Amino acid sequence: MAEAAKKPWEWSEPEWRRIVGRARAGRSLAPESWPGAARCAVALSFDADHETIPLRDADESPMRISQGQYGNRQGVPRIRALLRRHGVRASFFYPAVSALLHPEEVRAVAEEGHEIGIHSWIHEANTQLPPGVERELTFRAADTLERIAGRRPVGIRTASWDFSVDTMNIIRELGLLYDSSLMADDDPYELTDQGEPTGIVELPPEWIRDDAVYFNMLRFSALRPYTPPSAVEEIFRAEFDAAHAEGGLFLLTMHPHVIGHRSRIGLLERLVEHMKARGGVWFATHEEVARWCATRAGLATRG
Repeated sequence: MAEAAKKPWEWSEPEWRRIVGRARAGRSLAPESWPGAARCAVALSFDADHETIPLRDADESPMRISQGQYGNRQGVPRIRALLRRHGVRASFFYPAVSALLHPEEVRAVAEEGHEIGIHSWIHEANTQLPPGVERELTFRAADTLERIAGRRPVGIRTASWDFSVDTMNIIRELGLLYDSSLMADDDPYELTDQGEPTGIVELPPEWIRDDAVYFNMLRFSALRPYTPPSAVEEIFRAEFDAAHAEGGLFLLTMHPHVIGHRSRIGLLERLVEHMKARGGVWFATHEEVARWCATRAGLATRG
């Protein structure tokens, strides 16, 4: 019987160990200290999906596409203004199609000192692609973002954090500094591949530190935004407070078409004010966090 045809309980030990061994958490890269003797590192990120969610689903509905366009028209301007007010730089992850639809936005974000990272071609689900397609799309996305932003991306966040069995090899071939798709820890760690260190920094996200899981709405399904902004603010604040207490990393994932609404952008402003009031916080891009951790751990420079 071929391994692929077996049920999980029929797998041999080498088979399930091989599966578990892909893109596994290796040594912790949490540093003993952050720049400026900061107690905590804060990495704010925005996945600028814009119109690519319905496009990915082959949904030509002007209504759904307009929801994504809101991220460009209102979400990103509000986010940029907030970041300017507080002197904070962040990381923006763009599907290449989103960047092609809004190149002026990408250039403006980059010119303000924010990082531009890879976030798929059209927000495709990597685990549903035919063999070889993920590699072609990811390389094409990297080339597109480099052409528009004027700098080669050094990090990736897979769309919907859909990290396939091929993603690790693609990241290594691209020579990226970091990934931000996997969830084995709260703090940075080095990725391993079948037990071998890769030198790639993982900056772990988490669904509970993502705005979309609390606010998403899909008309023809049961998906509804049941959580009020005040409750989301409470969750995010608790996550930050714990990271601050432990001297770790607080990484927050947001979406311009989600957090950018009038009733929601305020929670981000209050959160930033709370973090600044606590003191001892280093606000940094994902690249800056990854480079700091890699340097302190003696990893060879990538990206």
